[in-house]
Amino acid sequence: MVPLVIVAHLLTENSRAVFSPFVIAVSLITAFILYVYWAFEKRSKIRLLLAVTGLSLIVISFTINGFIGISRLALILSLAVLLSFPRQRDSFEKTEHWYEILLSQPARILLTTFFGLCVIGTFLLSLPASAHSGAIKLVDATFTSVSAVCVTGLIVLDTPNDFTGFGQFCILILIQLGGLGIMSITTVALHAMGRRLSLKQERLLTSMTDTDHKDLVHSLKTILKFTFIAEGMGASILFFLFYATGDTIGMAAWRGIFTAISAFCNAGFALQNDSLIPYQSNALILHAVAALIVFGGMAPATSLLIPKWISGKHTPIPAKIALVTTVILLISGTFFMMAFEWNGMLSNLSVADKIHNAWFQSVTLRTAGFNSVDIATIVSPTFLTMVAFMFIGGSPGGTAGGVKTTTIGLLAMTFWANITNRNDVVTQNKRIHSSTIYRAITISVSGMAVWFTVVLMLQVTQQISARNLIFEATSAIGTVGLSTGATPLLDEIGKIIITFAMFVGRIGPMTLFMLLSKEQSISASRYPEEKISLT
Repeated sequence: MVPLVIVAHLLTENSRAVFSPFVIAVSLITAFILYVYWAFEKRSKIRLLLAVTGLSLIVISFTINGFIGISRLALILSLAVLLSFPRQRDSFEKTEHWYEILLSQPARILLTTFFGLCVIGTFLLSLPASAHSGAIKLVDATFTSVSAVCVTGLIVLDTPNDFTGFGQFCILILIQLGGLGIMSITTVALHAMGRRLSLKQERLLTSMTDTDHKDLVHSLKTILKFTFIAEGMGASILFFLFYATGDTIGMAAWRGIFTAISAFCNAGFALQNDSLIPYQSNALILHAVAALIVFGGMAPATSLLIPKWISGKHTPIPAKIALVTTVILLISGTFFMMAFEWNGMLSNLSVADKIHNAWFQSVTLRTAGFNSVDIATIVSPTFLTMVAFMFIGGSPGGTAGGVKTTTIGLLAMTFWANITNRNDVVTQNKRIHSSTIYRAITISVSGMAVWFTVVLMLQVTQQISARNLIFEATSAIGTVGLSTGATPLLDEIGKIIITFAMFVGRIGPMTLFMLLSKEQSISASRYPEEKISLT
């Protein structure tokens, strides 16, 4: 109930008067449904009876009085539910602190750390020193904070004009921390101070970073080194390029640093009012930013394997799938942009600039959110292409969102294996385990489920065209940051929905479903098989 109640307080007084009772009712019903699920799993008839009784009281109260009095009923039932939870632990079970419960699973760690960083960012951006006007609305500060932490780039306020230097610096720090991950930075910092992680902490981090126990600290150090070296080189190059376009030394340096970090972290925030449109004829700036986006959108280990892969040497299968899928998406995206928009949004450019900008939009499309041309006028084929590419996103281990290139690559390989009548997915003389394929399917389905829910919520609450809302929702869930113009038109409820979409897109839609899962004991016995017709 807590998150939805917080949402109600982000609204203005007029909206809150209408929305708060609704939020309390919906959150209370949701909490009781989850309580019923928990009681059913625990096979507790008493608690199951309590949950059903509570739901019945909610329905009766709503039928008689509507939303009137729902707050008082919510308080009484919530206290009853809390008192019904068991308080005793097994004698051998060690007592846990409250924060250990939040950090006991990878899914909870992602949710807790990113949520905490978003809250801190909201506080900093709400300070009078962050905005030129002295203060901004809480919902706008929350939207901007989540967009920065989740490296999305959607904005409801103009970054260079509405935020002060302090506010811009806070946004930059949030982008960097959100892109790298708080746990990665904390682990390396503790190791540098000579402190060791507990076995439980190491086990959680290895499962989150998908690395071997022995290589955990080395892998995290590689991530930080690669990130800071790439951002430093990018900032230096962009400084000279921005200075050559007429910026002062101070402005060129600040824009170079800000743009480099924003590009590498795939955030899409810019210190220009219209992103990189002023530099659409400057190929060097476009390609410098594009290179940062590409390397940031892939895992550092994968990026370091590019020379080895190009030379034809043996490359690990996960890296090869990510690289091949990325190249296919970049080339096909460039082709589609030129084919569909040659006489459209690219029409006012020279032939060379059309190619440069088509490439740049293909690069930034899946991950970053910068734009060098006006995408509000795109034609329908381009719209469909962009929605599909934004949903795919970047590669695992990088700073990009989406369902990831390896997921799409595995699904394509599974599709090809099925239509060629092969039972296994085989590459480089190795069979892909079925559990990996199941996980790829689960990630895709969970992403589509969240996407459908967000689009439906926006359609119900916003008076904006369906085309723009679909684009906005996909951009938020994929943490892309591109917009066809719907972001400034969102009301407070729409901003909250998009904020939720950005947060879920960053931590991963499947993470939310993992919070409801429980550990299953692996049985050695096998169940009899059942065939189901699919055609």
